[in-house]
Amino acid sequence: MSSAAADPSATTSANTSATTSALEGFWAVIPAGGAGTRLWPLSRRTSPKFLRDLTGSGRSLLQETHERLAPLAEDRFLVVTGRPHRDAVADQLAALGEDAILAEPSARDSMAAIGLAAAILERRDPDAVMGSFAADHVIADPEAFRDCVRTAVRVAREGWLVTLGIEPTFASSAFGYVHLGDELPGHPGVASVREFVEKPSTDVATAYLATGRYRWNAGMFVVRPGVLLDLLATWHPDFAAALRAIAAEPERLDELWPDLPKIALDHAVAEPAADAGRVVTVPSTFGWDDIGDFDSLATLLDELRGGAGSLTVLGDESLVRAVDATGLVVPRSERVVAVVGLEDVVVVDTPDALLVTTRSRAQDVKAVVTGLTDDGRTDLT
Repeated sequence: MSSAAADPSATTSANTSATTSALEGFWAVIPAGGAGTRLWPLSRRTSPKFLRDLTGSGRSLLQETHERLAPLAEDRFLVVTGRPHRDAVADQLAALGEDAILAEPSARDSMAAIGLAAAILERRDPDAVMGSFAADHVIADPEAFRDCVRTAVRVAREGWLVTLGIEPTFASSAFGYVHLGDELPGHPGVASVREFVEKPSTDVATAYLATGRYRWNAGMFVVRPGVLLDLLATWHPDFAAALRAIAAEPERLDELWPDLPKIALDHAVAEPAADAGRVVTVPSTFGWDDIGDFDSLATLLDELRGGAGSLTVLGDESLVRAVDATGLVVPRSERVVAVVGLEDVVVVDTPDALLVTTRSRAQDVKAVVTGLTDDGRTDLT
């Protein structure tokens, strides 16, 4: 994790202006969806992880995402979220206008959400460039992130679909990968994308890292709205036509939305567009985490606080008593949580549910949510 400059006041006004200036015609699109089931019971359908403070900053992940993008986009934002979360999003981002929050009637995956924003922007600002950045990611170095976005916007103006490829820090089997090709002429450091690769085994991921030609796919895309919709129309013409119809006649949203395909942008557009030579990537080293489970949350908090190998508390530390224990405790009820003699434990205590697991089994928490749903206990999910 990157630290802040030792003396921020030493930064010249000229440099400050250069690094914080907004990008003309740039719109920030924030898909705010998903239940974060691997973070249950902290994250629920009614209060998903993007509405939560998971870093101890006092701000939700959604608010941190908005703050990170505001220097580039100013007030040019579109947040796409589900109808049940619209009011909570509006409360957390009170500075945004009513027309900045798009409420989906139902979850149809990322292509529908991002495609709807693209269709609206195509009509609202034909010369726009949009960048899509999920509401629940953590970025260690916001200014390095913004530098990469600036580069991506310059390239996207030329008609490319641009993704930010994250420098891998370990051989993860939890992330997809971007395979780098040749450098893009006229844009030093920007590379073509040969292919997008689904989540590999750890052995395969290790081989990827050894080549130096693979980056994590964080699902960050920068593109002109019309280019994205035209690419979608190449492989899914009816899908693109329906999104454009909704943008032209918003009152048809409830009529047309249920029939939209449920597919991720990666599968609908990015993968076939890469095969067609239409995708490039900006390799990035700004430090990224999608907080996919409690193990990754514990790692992130350890890095932020410099407490690796200890017991990390997310919440009121006075409620936790630890003796010879390591791991993560999240106290969200009024009970005292005592952990004795356990290594890499995860304890999440909420008023109506208690989770006890280990960091190594954190991915399996999703199975609990599945079981509760199957049993009709939607009050707990």
